[in-house]
Amino acid sequence: MPTPDRLAEPTLPPSPSQADYGAQVYWLSCLPCHGDKGQGLTDEFRATYPPEEQYCWERGCHGENPYESGFTIPKFIPGVIGPDAVSKFADAAQLNSYIRVAMPFWKPGSLTEEEAWRVTAFLMRENGLWSGNGELNASNAGGIRILRGTPTPFSTPQQAQVEEGSGANPWLLLTGVLVILPILFFVLKKIQNKATI
Repeated sequence: MPTPDRLAEPTLPPSPSQADYGAQVYWLSCLPCHGDKGQGLTDEFRATYPPEEQYCWERGCHGENPYESGFTIPKFIPGVIGPDAVSKFADAAQLNSYIRVAMPFWKPGSLTEEEAWRVTAFLMRENGLWSGNGELNASNAGGIRILRGTPTPFSTPQQAQVEEGSGANPWLLLTGVLVILPILFFVLKKIQNKATI
């Protein structure tokens, strides 16, 4: 059995859903940066590209000084399918708003309203957050919640990154340091004053 081309355009089933159409919009506008399986710009995914395109931010097209028609891309691009991939959004409406305004990275706001809803439907379905039945739109998207830690039935290669919420809270640490420093300064000043008497 031949190995499927991971970069090939997805085919539509006989009765395509909004999410099925969204897979095609994702392929055209999102896959180059977010990966064929939504895994992000991992080393493994970049290896599917021709060798001369695997490190394109080091070249003129997407590096610090891109060509006239080029654009700079970040070296870290997050996954959009997988555990907690879209958990920074409260619901499908928020995810759609972000996609509509900020994506694709190379031309924010260029997706039509219909294309943005299709991509939203695709991502919600692929993350196991929506069945994909019916149509996702402004009237129902706010009711389709995205919960942190929602299990996703699809396994994807993960990029090494520190998960949000892991480790100590930086604001708590900063507050502790700001409280301890004046006390320490006061104690040292008292010791110094006693030593000079």
